[in-house]
Amino acid sequence: MLEKIYKLFYQIIFSISIFTILSALYIEYILSIPACKLCLYQRIPYIFSIVICFLGYFFPKKSVLIYLIILTFFSSVIISGYHIGIENSIFTEFSGCVNENLNTIDKSVLLQNLNSFFPNCKNVNFEIFGTSLATINFILSIALVFISIKYYLYEKNR
Repeated sequence: MLEKIYKLFYQIIFSISIFTILSALYIEYILSIPACKLCLYQRIPYIFSIVICFLGYFFPKKSVLIYLIILTFFSSVIISGYHIGIENSIFTEFSGCVNENLNTIDKSVLLQNLNSFFPNCKNVNFEIFGTSLATINFILSIALVFISIKYYLYEKNR
C-alpha cells in the first residue's frame, strides 16, 4: 500500500500545491479578502513545488528534486512561522507589512497609495475554524516536510 503511495509522491504534492494556490486565489479574488505581503510570499514555495513536482514526474530518479522539495517546504515553514509570530506579536512587523505610506497630504500620492494597498501582516483578515491561514499553512508545511523526508528515506533505502 505504501509503495503505491510513494509512486504517486510527486502527483500528490503537486495536487496539494495546486489546491493551496487555488484556495488562496479564491479567498483573495472571489471572496475579496486582501492578502498581506507575507501571505503573498507564502505562495512562492508552493509555486516552486509545482515546478519541481512537474520535473519529478518526468525524472523520478533524480534525488536532487527530493532535496528541493524538502528545502521548499522548509522555507514555507519559516515564512509562515514568521507570519504567525507577527500575528501574535512575537516579532515586529518588517517595513513591507506596515501601511505608513497612507500618511500623506498630497491627493495624487494618496490615491496612488490606496491603489497599491496591502493590509498589515499583523491583522488576521480570514480564519477557518478560528485558525489563521498562516497557521494552517504552517501546519501543512510541517506535514509536507515530514512526508518529503519519509519519501526521501524510502527512496534511499530502496
